[in-house]
Amino acid sequence: MADDGSKQSEKIWPIAKFYFSVDLGGGMKNASFQEVSGLDVEAQVIEYSHGDSPIFSNQKMPGLVKFGNITLKKGVLVKDNPFFDWYTTVKMNTVKRVTVTIKLLDEGGHPTMTWTLQNAWPTKITGTDLKSDGNEVAVETIEIAHEGLVIANK
Repeated sequence: MADDGSKQSEKIWPIAKFYFSVDLGGGMKNASFQEVSGLDVEAQVIEYSHGDSPIFSNQKMPGLVKFGNITLKKGVLVKDNPFFDWYTTVKMNTVKRVTVTIKLLDEGGHPTMTWTLQNAWPTKITGTDLKSDGNEVAVETIEIAHEGLVIANK
């Protein structure tokens, strides 16, 4: 008798990464993105050695937490440029900061994992490359700096 898969646990399969949503917050219109990358956090290493240590090597301790910038890519649409509108709010020491929410969705469209970026703001925009012999979609990129990353599993 063939196995119909009904006895398999849902927890043994990794989640597919191609179904996700991004909420830019701050009243901005949401856009559909092709790619999200840079969801990382690291603790910087502090090396320390005191003079009367019996161990002839440095001790390593956790230091400041560092969040990487998030890169978002999306297709260029006619008369739709929310990235540049947001970027124009950047002034010396002032910028419109928002909460950005990225959700990895299951096949029913329900969030299975959520990344929340706190105090996010655009630091770089890269327009599409142009090629007369190309047949690709025009894609623009925005890089977002933030001051905190909260990860939640549903």
